[in-house]
Amino acid sequence: MENNSIVLMQRYELGRLLGQGTFGKVYYARSAISNQSVAIKTIDKSKIVKSGQAERIKREISVMRLVRHPNIIQLYEVMATKSKIYFVIEYAKGGELFDKVSKGKLKEELAHKYFQQLVNAVDFCHSRGVYHRDIKPENLLLDENENLKVSDFGLSALADSKRQDCLLHTPCGTPAYVAPEVLRRKGYDGAKADVWSCGVVLFVLLAGYLPFHDSNLIEMYRKIGRAEYKFPNWFSPEVRKLLSKILNPDPEARISIDKIKEHYWYKKGPNARQKKPVVENNSVSPSGSIPFDQCNESDNTTAETNEESFVPTSINAFDIICRSAGFDLSRYFENSFHKREERFSSRQPASVIISKLEEIAKWLRLKINKKEAGLLKLVSRKEGKKGILSIDAEIFEVTPCFHLVELKKSNGDTLEFQKVLKEDIRPALQDIVWVWQDDQQEPSEQPQQQLQTHEQQQEQS
Repeated sequence: MENNSIVLMQRYELGRLLGQGTFGKVYYARSAISNQSVAIKTIDKSKIVKSGQAERIKREISVMRLVRHPNIIQLYEVMATKSKIYFVIEYAKGGELFDKVSKGKLKEELAHKYFQQLVNAVDFCHSRGVYHRDIKPENLLLDENENLKVSDFGLSALADSKRQDCLLHTPCGTPAYVAPEVLRRKGYDGAKADVWSCGVVLFVLLAGYLPFHDSNLIEMYRKIGRAEYKFPNWFSPEVRKLLSKILNPDPEARISIDKIKEHYWYKKGPNARQKKPVVENNSVSPSGSIPFDQCNESDNTTAETNEESFVPTSINAFDIICRSAGFDLSRYFENSFHKREERFSSRQPASVIISKLEEIAKWLRLKINKKEAGLLKLVSRKEGKKGILSIDAEIFEVTPCFHLVELKKSNGDTLEFQKVLKEDIRPALQDIVWVWQDDQQEPSEQPQQQLQTHEQQQEQS
């Protein structure tokens, strides 16, 4: 280790910063006793207490102790001080699977290997009564031998979380990977929802882009609800058959993990061949494909859809929509420097949010137009560079005391919108905002001087 490293709890030499999440950071470290490489996840106690997430952290610890499997990141031990909690976990030298797939589609042999390992890990979790609920390439790590490791059980649920109807009722996950029934707020089977997410991951590995993508979030939800997607023409007939069974919007008709394991492609991989190749109607030429990191491009090709219609108001289902960095879809959709919309979540009732917006509008001398329930239009009284600036503020109810608010420029100059948002609206809203969607979490304040010094050294290097 370098000389500027510190020894945590007299047991681990702390190294470089590996990543940062909502409640803390993850560092590379090495055991001072065995010299074993590990990762240490630091969690700020004050943040989890303030946000009411203490039970979530306890559940994550319980879950990780339950699920010990070769394809699941192992929890070695948990340590704590007055201000911090430390998870000592297995170090995945290969990093995130997302980094690999963001460069383009994988060879079928490699995608098959990762999918098998993912299904095995998820199946083991389900056998222990654990449902991950946030399966995506960012939460799938690779070890030094290129073996997949499922990580981040922060949103997981245990079987005893089910209600009397034997279903889970807390909608969560990353929008592009979440199952349609999770969006509908009527309860869902955690195992079936995980299977759907595994299917999205398989599609991404083989295609290099998401099956459900749209710059408009509600439109993307509609596509998910109808299972509206297209296969690239390089997908083999067997892969298409398997994915069609996994990405079935009806959870009751969706294939189970046991059946996935019996599927010919799962067992044989690229060697799987049909006697009579089947040409699917929803294939698309390579020129119609969209790279994984450029999914903002429109695609007007007609896709097969399920007859069951999707209700856009299911956006209300995301009661933790801003809780994780995974909600930020900008890496998939945004291709312009200046965004025309911002979103935040609030734990205040709608009446409080509306009153606050009206108060801000009066302070900024903006006209207020109430178009319909949950929608305010804030209009400037002066003409700007590109006409009169107009901002739509739309409120979506998750629960009576949890809302998602979207501020969108409907007219005028985008730079003017960004300026008034940053300098006036955001500071004025700070009393009612829980999380702004696109905020990068600020570095945790480290009460221990050693850790502060270590972070400064990391930044300088």
